[in-house]
Amino acid sequence: MRALEPRSTGMATNPCDGVRVHYEVFGPVDARRTVVFAPAGLFAYGRLWKMQVPHFARRGHRVVTYDARGSGGSDRPDTGYSPQRFEEDLLAVLDEVGVQHAAFVGMTWAIRWLGPLAARRPELVSHLVTVGSFPTFQDVRAFTAEEIASNLERFMTPVEAGTPVDWRGVDIRDRWPEVAAWQAQEDLLEPHSTRAIEDLTAWARETEGHHMLASCLELSAGDPNDYFARITCPVLVLHGELDPAIDLQSAVRLHEAIPGSEMVVFEGSGHVPVVRDPVRSNLVIQEFIERGAVQRSGRGTWRRARSRTKKRALVISSPIGLGHSQRDVAIAKELRRLVPDLEIEWLAQHPVTRVLEANGERIHPASRHLAGESPHIESLMGADHELNVFQAIREMDEILLANFHVFHDVVTEEPYDLWVGDEAWEVDYYLHENPELKTAPFAWLTDFVGYLPMIEGDDGREAFVAADYNAEMIEQVERFRRERDAAIYIGEEGDIVPDPFGPGLPLIRDWLPEHFDLGGYVRYFDPADLGARADLRAEFGFQAGETVAVAAVGGTSVGATLLRRIVESFEPARELLPDLRLEVVCGPRIDPSSLPRVRGVSYHGYVHDLYRMLAAADAALVQGGLSTTMELVAAGVPFLYFPLTNHFEQNRHVAHRLERYGGPGWARVPCREASPAGLAERLSRLLATPTTYGPGAGGGATRAAERIGALR
Repeated sequence: MRALEPRSTGMATNPCDGVRVHYEVFGPVDARRTVVFAPAGLFAYGRLWKMQVPHFARRGHRVVTYDARGSGGSDRPDTGYSPQRFEEDLLAVLDEVGVQHAAFVGMTWAIRWLGPLAARRPELVSHLVTVGSFPTFQDVRAFTAEEIASNLERFMTPVEAGTPVDWRGVDIRDRWPEVAAWQAQEDLLEPHSTRAIEDLTAWARETEGHHMLASCLELSAGDPNDYFARITCPVLVLHGELDPAIDLQSAVRLHEAIPGSEMVVFEGSGHVPVVRDPVRSNLVIQEFIERGAVQRSGRGTWRRARSRTKKRALVISSPIGLGHSQRDVAIAKELRRLVPDLEIEWLAQHPVTRVLEANGERIHPASRHLAGESPHIESLMGADHELNVFQAIREMDEILLANFHVFHDVVTEEPYDLWVGDEAWEVDYYLHENPELKTAPFAWLTDFVGYLPMIEGDDGREAFVAADYNAEMIEQVERFRRERDAAIYIGEEGDIVPDPFGPGLPLIRDWLPEHFDLGGYVRYFDPADLGARADLRAEFGFQAGETVAVAAVGGTSVGATLLRRIVESFEPARELLPDLRLEVVCGPRIDPSSLPRVRGVSYHGYVHDLYRMLAAADAALVQGGLSTTMELVAAGVPFLYFPLTNHFEQNRHVAHRLERYGGPGWARVPCREASPAGLAERLSRLLATPTTYGPGAGGGATRAAERIGALR
């Protein structure tokens, strides 16, 4: 799922040769400024700019992307890949969309048609940004179609299968998928680039080898580049210092050839900084394009530091699971007790906002700009209660980046004395990648540390990638310890899994206590405050003499399949437990009407303070998240929990923690065993067994608040 869907899509036709080019348009209809992102030839189509589009569209720009001919959704002619044809394609897109004046951003080959366009059409091009530019600086003529066809074998020759792949000496028409993967790894030389390499490889495979070869031959040749001196619009040359594809000196020569141009070198970066260093790329391009322009209407204010009588905190709470919001509200209450003059605002999205609103918390208006994390997670849900959450997080990179930019804009425009992130992965990651952006104390909270592989039989790929992500996190934290002014683990030492971070990396239980405060578990209710059990049951209409089971699956819709299975097991369960009553809590993102109507089954949407209903029940059937299972342990309620298949946190971190509390009050049920008859039998057995749990420590909210409050 994308961070931002296009407002419109279409096909523009080149009037000279009839080739159709696919385009997408993002951002507001009434935008005063347009930014056009041009593809890097055929190697990466319009999706190359996925890390830029949401940010610029949110800032009020109309954003246009398109797929080069021969790639993506565009037509794929065998010839016709000259700079002139690419320029004609771009002009056709602009005409179709109605663009008469725009800033243009291009990658590598794009300078071959954006440069001439800027020289000839100054009224059209307001700004030109070129990244990883590939100017030829050769006074050579273009190849004809006949010459390209006759010289294919001279430029590329076949090699035997299994030979290490390289551009040189390989017929890319036959081995383009391998060459694309090789080239992506060459271009992205920065450590821990596994996700970026996968993306670049996939984008490159949106074309075919013979089309790629034809475009390389034609784009490598061309005019004598005398147009550079005639470009009058502001030009920015952005280049990675270690670019293995286009050496830095080529970019320097381009910068020197364009009068008045600016140049920014990303030290330590490779060929594709817009992908691997997206925050800094976006901020540099944004500053260049928006310089001197008023982007937003309205009035702004600034208050001198000595006049700020109130202290302000911004809390970012992960929307994946309502437990984060519940514990964060509990910590916020303790913070206010310790710091009476503290004002707290929340940067949050649905379903977290339901909890915050019910607790009277103030949600920052910029929250409406956050890209949906829950819809993304839900879109990757498998058919049989399966979700590889690690891969889902990896595929959420453009969403996380877009949300970091929302956060950064908020804290840039408004003064805060404290930032708190509860598993706000984007804030923690990009602050470590851009440490100079940190301007306030930052407290980081999490109830697990370490991605753990779940997939077997993939030749160790997931284990390798999980270890790479863990290694990057370890390196970030140890290199920039100042980024986390407080790091709080929601749990005790015994809750830490014994697994290693990966081959050659430390054990999680050894590393974590050295880098985190062990804050203990955050309870947002005291079981002693629940009152008499009979009164609690009466609050929800539970009758004496009936056995009540509550089924709940958290804040997203990924548990819809599980709820359906539980409902289907109700009739078999009633045969074993005639007095059984089932209360199904669908949460804020599952429509109760989507589930079957069964006598004896009641449905609820979002239930505020669900822990009270769970405590009133005789048994619970839940998905397997930490917060819900720990609520049940605290209340002494027996439960079955159904971890999502391939969900590393629920199957490894949560399971390990629950083992500390013993049984037989709870039982773990793999989804494959969740048949109606099986569930009925398990529930009957659970209810017939006395519940015994080990003692669970509380006080985590107070300890976390004391640690965070000391940062103000």
